Amino acid sequence: MKSVKDLATEIVAREGGFVNDPDDPGGATNHGVTLGTLRRLGLDLTGEGRIDVADVRRLTAAQAVDIYVEHYFTRTGIAALPEVLQPSVFDMYVNAGGNAVKVLQRLLGDMGFPCDADGQIGPQTIRAAQMAYEAAPSHLADAYGIARRNYYYALADARPASRKYARRRDGGKGGWITRAEEFIAPRYHLSEAQHRARVAAWG
Repeated sequence: MKSVKDLATEIVAREGGFVNDPDDPGGATNHGVTLGTLRRLGLDLTGEGRIDVADVRRLTAAQAVDIYVEHYFTRTGIAALPEVLQPSVFDMYVNAGGNAVKVLQRLLGDMGFPCDADGQIGPQTIRAAQMAYEAAPSHLADAYGIARRNYYYALADARPASRKYARRRDGGKGGWITRAEEFIAPRYHLSEAQHRARVAAWG
């Protein structure tokens, strides 16, 4: 498996640079790191005594990698999950916080290995994930990726302002969907026709 730092570097590349999209509940981000995260971590990068959008702009890619490794991988307990799950759960945790773990926990329950869907990686979740991996070692990562893709579609169903992240202006797959499918075997990718059928109700 790639190193955690390599995975974090890839996440930074996917996230891109500074964005302040009014439709993004996370607000201003840089390399995927939000203003809320900088405030939570107390990172005053400008040294002005306050943490605001200027600090988000100042964040470097290397600093973002360090934040992801420490606060989104190490401290969340992702390292205790089966290796096949780690890249996708890590990537989604950056994108969706504890919902990345809840998606996994619900999947494990659906597979017959129940655990509380609390968004926390504790002994119960670790045990259930290991049992699921032992039962389906060749399928668990794909199953998680598909559940992740379904989560994004459902989020866009419920929040019209988020639909642009799941569907491009030309009707094709948006960034959320293509990002999820980076962690799914090609044979489980949706065809363009399947994607368009899934989002047809959005108008």
